Amino acid sequence: MIVMTKDQPADIGLLLEGTFPYVSGGVSSWVNQIIRGFPDLNFALCFLGSAAADYGAMRYELPSNVVHFEVHYLHTAHENSKAISRVGDEQVFAEIREIHERYRCPAQGSAGNMLRDLMEFQRTGRYHEQDFLHSYQAWQYITEQYRANCTDPSFVDYFWTVRTMHAPLWLLMQIAENFVPVKAFHTISTGYAGFLGALLKQRTGKPLILSEHGIYTKERKIDLFQAQWIHDNRSVLEKNSAEIAYFRHLWIRFFEAVGRECYHNADHIIALYETNRQRQITDGAPAAKTLNIPNGIDLPRLQKLRARRASVIPLVVCFIGRVVPIKDVKTFIRAMRTVVNHYPNIEAWIAGPEDEDPNYAKDCHSLALGLGLEPYVKFLGFQKIDDILPKVGLMVLSSISEALPLVILEGFAAGVPCVATDVGSCRQLIEGLDAQDKDLGQAGKVVSIADPQALADAIIQMFADPYYWHQAQQAGIARVENYYTQDKMFQRYRDVYKQAINGSLTTEKVLAELPKVAVCPYPMAACASV
Repeated sequence: MIVMTKDQPADIGLLLEGTFPYVSGGVSSWVNQIIRGFPDLNFALCFLGSAAADYGAMRYELPSNVVHFEVHYLHTAHENSKAISRVGDEQVFAEIREIHERYRCPAQGSAGNMLRDLMEFQRTGRYHEQDFLHSYQAWQYITEQYRANCTDPSFVDYFWTVRTMHAPLWLLMQIAENFVPVKAFHTISTGYAGFLGALLKQRTGKPLILSEHGIYTKERKIDLFQAQWIHDNRSVLEKNSAEIAYFRHLWIRFFEAVGRECYHNADHIIALYETNRQRQITDGAPAAKTLNIPNGIDLPRLQKLRARRASVIPLVVCFIGRVVPIKDVKTFIRAMRTVVNHYPNIEAWIAGPEDEDPNYAKDCHSLALGLGLEPYVKFLGFQKIDDILPKVGLMVLSSISEALPLVILEGFAAGVPCVATDVGSCRQLIEGLDAQDKDLGQAGKVVSIADPQALADAIIQMFADPYYWHQAQQAGIARVENYYTQDKMFQRYRDVYKQAINGSLTTEKVLAELPKVAVCPYPMAACASV
């Protein structure tokens, strides 16, 4: 569905899965920042969502340099399609078997050539989505795979899992066939958006840039382990606690496969920090295509907030982020039970949207009530950080997975130290990266994940020593001013975009022309030789 299009050419096609402009915070803030940071470039946006019911109104106003915007929902695209019985092309399904074997054995490499064949089959009608959904050959293939590979006794669950998992691929092929002309594509994750990027690269030959904030396959694994909708039909005697339920494993392998396809088709693979770059390589990204470009914040705007701070340290602890399981808000709430015992006048703010996972948000409210924290823990909903950061004494991030959180950098710029779990680049942001960075001091404390007592102790220690708090505040300010400004980030992305738009995007040229900045501890040339 095309929401908006202007009679203007587009430079960059942004491929967005479950993020901007319908979800606030995190990656969405970064996308908004990037689009507005390049007013001389025109962007065409493709938003991929699960189902329309999962999203409300847009959370962001589209910048004026967005010249095209289309929205597609992956899991409702076939709801009203009429079932048409077909036999199916036996030769085509033989090639589909070959594609699946290639994905099942990734050491054989990318299935790029066969992807082009698949798109050609779909374009000419030899392998239409109806063949996948309703043909005899598809039924034969699914039942054959079930008998050969499925360790779960339910064929019904297997059948619908395979359909739910693969049906969006036909929609992605349709999108790729009809997407407006652009000079380069930029996907902000692997997954379905990354697979769409691979299809677009195959169809158009235009450069494909991938930026991963968190590693998509890693985060999907966390989601899948927690998912209640994935069935495990084995009996108690059949289950082995050391084994992953078959359908969870099936979804994981699927996202690993489409992730590798994006990696192999991307011309440039960008991580936020070195650990994630190494994880990309482990997951199949060609090392020579990878490099690090850290996030950056709007320093001039945020540093003005320091003047609005009170002369005393506010006894306010604030979590800023989505109220979802991956942020582990429950650990933050449990930690506050101990903190309140030491500081009866303290307040704990939870500032973030609660509509992404209403059941989890409801559990968080119930937990706060059950622990007697209702007078102390305030659920504020979505808030503008400019309004709340001057009133906050300490930022807390209790996540079980992160990349390079913008919210920590924003807090530092506004003069707020942080206590965070040891995930993603949080230790790097709080304690420093190399010797020069570490000399700036610690901008807070780092604790282990899912440990309410450790989190509580760290919060108490920060407030107990005003001298340490002020040292942490100054360390955070110095670190963000030296290493994490959006001007540095924009400069590096401008070089990437420039190379892509000029049709000469190669890793060697980008690595040679990108400015060397202290936030990347590894020389760019070394990144290509790992």
